Amino acid sequence: MAGLAESPADSVSRDQTIDLANWRDRALAFEGVLRNTVIGQDRVLRLLTIAIFARGHVLLEGDVGVGKTTLLRAATRALGGAFERVEGTIDLMPADLIYHTYLDEDGRPRVEPGPVLRQGEDLTVFFFNEINRARPQVHSLLLRLMAERSVTAFNREYFFPHLLIFADRNRIEREETFELPAAARDRFFMEISMETPKDREIRRALAFDRRFYDADALVQSVTEDVLDHSLLNDVARGVQAQIQTSEALEKYTLDLWSAVRDPVSAGIEISGVDMSRLVQGGASPRGIAYLVRGARVEAWLNGRDMVVPEDIRSVFPEIMSHRVFLDPIYELRREALVEALFAEVFAKVPAP
Repeated sequence: MAGLAESPADSVSRDQTIDLANWRDRALAFEGVLRNTVIGQDRVLRLLTIAIFARGHVLLEGDVGVGKTTLLRAATRALGGAFERVEGTIDLMPADLIYHTYLDEDGRPRVEPGPVLRQGEDLTVFFFNEINRARPQVHSLLLRLMAERSVTAFNREYFFPHLLIFADRNRIEREETFELPAAARDRFFMEISMETPKDREIRRALAFDRRFYDADALVQSVTEDVLDHSLLNDVARGVQAQIQTSEALEKYTLDLWSAVRDPVSAGIEISGVDMSRLVQGGASPRGIAYLVRGARVEAWLNGRDMVVPEDIRSVFPEIMSHRVFLDPIYELRREALVEALFAEVFAKVPAP
């Protein structure tokens, strides 16, 4: 996993000392704590937990004001690490993430660490709000942080071993925005949709329960240090080492991958769609590796030591959707078409 390099001997030694049953209880307790803070988002909380234990970065999608920032602040408090947030703007430059300069009371120039460096190695959650308002130069720096969990500044290297990056996009305005290219989106482990809850009682609570009026107080009510963020890398390695896959499961996963990349060969049809044109590209090997990583965590959270097809299908949409590239004529219908494609793939590809 990116940013988690170590010697094989160290990895084996640590994997053997991880009590995965105990950590599973902690992971479920973590979900429960967040469920008391962000209501009506059970699916989002499970996916967030999977991403944390798979050590994967997340692009959050969803309406404005649904609680994305509150969720991440609450998650950070339960993790016990440091949280930083930056707002995407058209004039934001890469250096603004690293340092800022100002004149002190004596008129002397001063240089202070920016949001990436301010918390040092304890930085655990970095939230980039409206990432598509920032320029591609800023995206490039973020990609390095995501891939290597390090940056170079002031003639030295800074490392962030516990870092997970979350971002969201402005999906309404199109002026002065810079969409992420495919290579950048592929760096995100998942794209999680966080929408306004449909349940009427949950909507009533969000509108009338005063508890949800004060986000700061809500975050402060979260139990601290439910998980020890400094050990999550070791736990993640343990999960990947100890949760197994069968030969039949591996064949099933590869068949799903092939069917998404080439739906015509798999005999997949969608009404009103030219299937020979629909898919211009599918998931990369990195994407399919992410899928298996996520499925192992899902199996573990469900109390299994073996991945089953349901685990693969459970995380498939959030890990694979943004890795399917459609012909431009179908792009405006992307959400519905990708959902239909996956449904057909699951129906056509026989599960073991």
